[in-house]
Amino acid sequence: MPWHKDTMIARSQAFACIGWGSLIWDSRTLPLIGGWRIDGPILPLEFARESADGRITLVICEHGTPVRTLWTMLAVPDLITARRQLGIREFERATPEWIDVHIGFWDRATGLKGGAGAETVAQWADSQGFAGAVWTSLECGFRGARRGTMPTVEEVILHLQSLHGAERISAKEYIRRAPR
Repeated sequence: MPWHKDTMIARSQAFACIGWGSLIWDSRTLPLIGGWRIDGPILPLEFARESADGRITLVICEHGTPVRTLWTMLAVPDLITARRQLGIREFERATPEWIDVHIGFWDRATGLKGGAGAETVAQWADSQGFAGAVWTSLECGFRGARRGTMPTVEEVILHLQSLHGAERISAKEYIRRAPR
């Protein structure tokens, strides 16, 4: 039974959180165990979602660029709590219904999984010996009626060029800090 070096929690009882964007440098109240590790699953990511503050963020996309993600363990007793904690980090007013749609998961005990990239994350988490895993599974697209539609490179550039002040600063920081 592999033990995590920072805790006395066996991986077989632990829940991994997979990350790739602002979650890495701004975890807020997410109950992390240790720091972020750089050998997470490879997922197809793209700058393809307009967030509430106007930034264009990375999301899992069918034709995205394969990127090695990061992971950490969560100090939570079960998968429901892991999903809830990540959901609240991603959207402070997250309801159980929002979490069901937007927080991906894999559960070793039941074999259930859901969300974009679920098969890849499940294989990775299983190979690492985790009890389960959670990650953000948001749709691509611009806010409003265009949610779910992959934006073109030109549309993303035009959108970023239209930002001013704090929105522009936040968008630049997100892009600069994103994984290579």
